[in-house]
Amino acid sequence: MMKTNTGEKSISVRLEQLHPFENHPFRVVEDDTLRQLAQSIKENGMLTPCIVRPSPYDDGYELLSGHRRVAACRLIGRKTIPAIVRELDDDGATILMVDANQQRENLLPSEKAFAYRMKLEAMKRKAGRPSKENVSPLGTHFRTDAIMAQESGDSRNQIARYIRLTYLEENLLRMVDEGRIAFGPAVEISFLKHEEQCMLLETIITEEATPSLSQAQTLKKLSHEGKLDMDTILSILSEQKGNQVDRLKLREDRLMEYFPPCTTPRQMEETIFQLLAAAD
Repeated sequence: MMKTNTGEKSISVRLEQLHPFENHPFRVVEDDTLRQLAQSIKENGMLTPCIVRPSPYDDGYELLSGHRRVAACRLIGRKTIPAIVRELDDDGATILMVDANQQRENLLPSEKAFAYRMKLEAMKRKAGRPSKENVSPLGTHFRTDAIMAQESGDSRNQIARYIRLTYLEENLLRMVDEGRIAFGPAVEISFLKHEEQCMLLETIITEEATPSLSQAQTLKKLSHEGKLDMDTILSILSEQKGNQVDRLKLREDRLMEYFPPCTTPRQMEETIFQLLAAAD
């Protein structure tokens, strides 16, 4: 064990001592990228240590940064990992966890949405607890969403739009991740009541139609007015969209024969168009 000047400790941790961060919003999928990472660790060792904090429940550690590296180590049967131990409260741990994982490529909309929500709530709690050295309320006047915008590169409005996705019914949110519902319409329908979202989901499945932005805005308006029911939803989704023509539909189960199991519909679509472009 080695201590740093900041009070952090660099240690070797057994994998069975690690616990995932509670409500960790970032998924770890066993795909080709993870297997490549596992092979790299096997050949070169783990070059970047994970970041952990002492577990509040036992003598183990809560994993803040390095979930994919830990999963890769488990793939190759590695028993220990290098880690930096930091003493952090729940809010500080949440902020670090989000910041460390948001650098990953190809984040799903749901991952980004819940990460933004968790970090914003943690930052607001910390802003409401001035230290003994700074009891002046002036220190809390800076908006936390403005600070997040500076740190993330997304505007305050865009952050708020992402957070709205966390109010979507689970299956609707999955459709957003899969690219079946566009981001703009998804934000609008997140304002629907839960029972209205369930009716919308049923209509999307039975009619094989998803709302456009203008249709989603109409659904939101009618919901606000208390005029949204199943018949109205069906009527709106049955309307022909302005740019809608006869559509070619490809069966997902047939396409899956040619793609890895974890491939999303959007990834399939991008691959198909790339192949068509290359064939020109």
